[in-house]
This record gives sequence, structure tokens and C-alpha cells, in this order.
Amino acid sequence: QVQLVESGGGLVQAGGSLRLSCAASGRTFSNYAMGWFRQAPGKERDFVAAMSTGGTTYYADSVKGRFTISRDNAKNTVYLQMNSLKPEDTAVYYCAARTSYSSTVYYTKFTAYDYWGQGTQVTVSS
Repeated sequence: QVQLVESGGGLVQAGGSLRLSCAASGRTFSNYAMGWFRQAPGKERDFVAAMSTGGTTYYADSVKGRFTISRDNAKNTVYLQMNSLKPEDTAVYYCAARTSYSSTVYYTKFTAYDYWGQGTQVTVSS
């Protein structure tokens, strides 16, 4: 079992940056593939970024080149650096985790993940 706690959301102007953090409990964080998803009001939960246990990353086209996912296994934390933010990035952002023993496999479907954080609101004003 793992618990995830996101932080770092807030209100930012278009073009600005935010860094989200997701702290995980447990002693086997390095065995978890991680992902970030977001959900805007009235919309489905969308994939944003994913990282395998070995550091392989994958991004949604809408954020490629602007967002960066990273992890610090020593701190049991995954990050989402968000640059050049746009109003359409406004959403509740969730981190997710699942056990994975492949160093290269990442997961883009929300149904693939077993554990979720409570979400953090990101609002980008125009």
C-alpha cells in the first residue's frame, strides 16, 4: 500500500511556471511507475506524463516540450515541472503509482494505476 500526497498547485499567469510534487509513503518507491493526470471541470481525467521505474518518460502531446516529469527515489517523490503554462492547463492535477518491475515500461491509461493522490488545483489566468 502506498499513499500519495500532491503539493505545489496554485494560481499563475499564462506563461508562468509551477512545480508539482508528489510524496509517496512506503519503502519501495523505486518499484513504482509514476504518472500525472489532470481533470478539468466537466471533463474526463486526462493523461499528462508518465515515468517508468528506470526513468523512461512519456508525455501527452499537449504538454510535450513544456512539462517535465522527474523522480527522486531517495526522497520518495515525483515532480512535474510545468513551464509556459496556458489557460487550458487549468485543472486538478493528480499523481498516480503502480508497482512495476520493468525499468522501461510506463503507463498512460488511468486504469493502469492502483494508487492516487488527492489532487492539487492548478489555475492559469490569461
